[in-house]
Amino acid sequence: MTKTNITPEMSDAFQAMTSGVFNNFCLMSCFMNGEPTSAICVADEAPDGMVRVTPLFVAVTPSMTLTDHEGRQA
Repeated sequence: MTKTNITPEMSDAFQAMTSGVFNNFCLMSCFMNGEPTSAICVADEAPDGMVRVTPLFVAVTPSMTLTDHEGRQA
């Protein structure tokens, strides 16, 4: 059995971003655990007229360590 941390929601978000069908994605400057980074977000108008920004993916920061399922660094 293949291991994965990819949820159906993550897969759906990736498909939506790469399909070219939607145009409500934005790159947002933000902080992750106090470190400056950026996030790919969806911007939607909420029923109250406010803009709702939902983060989908966060850029890797210097303090993050990315590994595979065997613990090997990427």
